[in-house]
This record gives sequence, structure tokens and C-alpha cells, in this order.
Amino acid sequence: MQVPTSLPDLSVAELRIVKAVGDTGSVTAAAAALGYSQPAVSQQLRRLESRLGMAVVERVGRRMRLTEAGRILARHAASITTALGAVAGELADLSGGRTGTVRLVGFPSASPTVLPRLMRRLAETDPGVSLTYVEAEPPEAVAAVRADRADIALTFSHPGGGTDAHGDSIRGLDARRIGAEDLLLVLPEGHPRTTDDVVELEALAADDWIAGCPRCRSHLLDSCARSGFLPRIRFETDNVAAVEQLVAQQVGVATLPRLAVASFPLVAGVVTRPLASGDRRELHAVSARGAARVPAVATVLRHLESAVAEMTTAGSGAPGAK
Repeated sequence: MQVPTSLPDLSVAELRIVKAVGDTGSVTAAAAALGYSQPAVSQQLRRLESRLGMAVVERVGRRMRLTEAGRILARHAASITTALGAVAGELADLSGGRTGTVRLVGFPSASPTVLPRLMRRLAETDPGVSLTYVEAEPPEAVAAVRADRADIALTFSHPGGGTDAHGDSIRGLDARRIGAEDLLLVLPEGHPRTTDDVVELEALAADDWIAGCPRCRSHLLDSCARSGFLPRIRFETDNVAAVEQLVAQQVGVATLPRLAVASFPLVAGVVTRPLASGDRRELHAVSARGAARVPAVATVLRHLESAVAEMTTAGSGAPGAK
């Protein structure tokens, strides 16, 4: 197919700006999301519209929305920027230097555990690849990839759970399983089950429970239902330190992922035990379709998988007792 010669040049920055305006509904919010000044974004839009000979944004009340031309540009923005990234990366490889900046978003317990090991690996073997990082729960992390605010989202999901993070939210994206982490039972010292090598969940049917984030709470309810009881949940918090302190004060028992337990030393008065069910949550790397063809992204994915394996192997930093 012959490309029309009248097609104007389009820059990656312009495409990202148009998409950001469509996503946020304002020039000011788009500028903040992209790290630009508001005047700079307005100027880029005016230049783009001048070259196109048509408007790409229009004001409706207090909000800005995309015109039909703007929606066409926004619809193709992610795939175009990914393709250009792949081209730039392959050319860098050809010239002998693997370079580039990769934007990673990850869930909180990965920040003090997986991230430092990933950065160490990059520094030792691929110093030309730099990394930026933002912390976010899986739904927000996947949304960042879809909106081209991130290249990779490190996420988790509970197999078979009704709140799987990898349903419709990743449609059109690439998702790869890069590991799994055990769920550990967190008990107060002196609890009768602390002497068990592994603990059956049904043995805790009479205990009070502390639940985590909505996704983790839903998985706890599903697991307990499979064990024949409804847990009596007294508190809900996604703050790992708060969970351990509440357990230490004998407010209740809880389950925590291995990475969460490994994210800082266990507080005094807390013991962890494996679950007899071997319950685990899966870890995934989500990226734009085709992003793994970008050499810098592929490099980060490879090291990310190794860093996850290093931290999720039994005995790798999540103590079994204290």
C-alpha cells in the first residue's frame, strides 16, 4: 500500500499529548500527567492542528474532548510509540550499545524486595538501560501501561479467584507469568498452631482475622469458603506493618504474601507458617503488545524474572518463624 504523500509528520510527543488530553479531559491535566508545562502542551497542539489543517481537540463546557481526528490519533498512539521504541532499540543494538529508559510500575511489596535486585542486575550487566519506577496496585499499574505512562506493569493475581487482575483489563496487552509467591500464615507467638510445620486453614475457623486489600480479602474469603468456613474479619488494611502489629497484639491472624513478609523484618511477637494448601499468588509482567521487541524492555523483563525468582524462592528472605 502506498502511503499518501500529503500525510503530515507526526511526533511521538504529539501523539502522547493528544492521548493524554483525551484520557484526562483537559490540557492542564494532560500536561501534569506527562510532566510538561501547560503552555508547552497548548503550543504543541496548535502546531499539530496547523499542520493537519483540522482541529484535534474541542472544548465542551469545562472539559476538552477529542475531535474525530483526535480520536484517530489517540487510538493509534500506543502502538505507534511502541513500534518506534522497537525501531530505536534495534538500531541501538545494531550499533553495539543496548540503551534506553524503561518505565516500570509495580505493587508496593515489590518495591523493597524485587526492585533493588532488578536495579543491581541492570547496573552489573546492562548499565546502558536505565529504569524509572512508580508504585501502584495492579489495576492502576495495568491502566498506566494502557495509557502509555509505563512500559511494564509488575502485577499479581490469585489463580481461580473472582478478582483476578488479569481479566478484561489486559485485553490487547501482553501478559507473561514471571513467577509465583507463597501465601504465609501470620500468627501471634503462643498460638496453638505455631508448633505445626504446616497449617490447615480450617484449623483457624474459630480465630478472628485481619484482611488486606480488596483483592486479597476476596481471595481470603474464597479460600476459607473452600475450607468450609466464613472467616470472622475484624480489621481490613493493606498496610503490612499494621497487619503484623495487629497480629502481634493478638487481635487476629492473617495471611501475607512472601514478598510482603520479606519487605521488612518481622515485628516482635509474630510467627509465620506455611499453609498446607500451598496457596500462592502469581506474578505477571504486563506490557503493550509488541513492547518486548524493544531491546531495553526485553532486557528489563529478563532481569525482572530473575529478580522475582531470587526473592520468591522458599527461604530467600521471608522467615518461617521468629
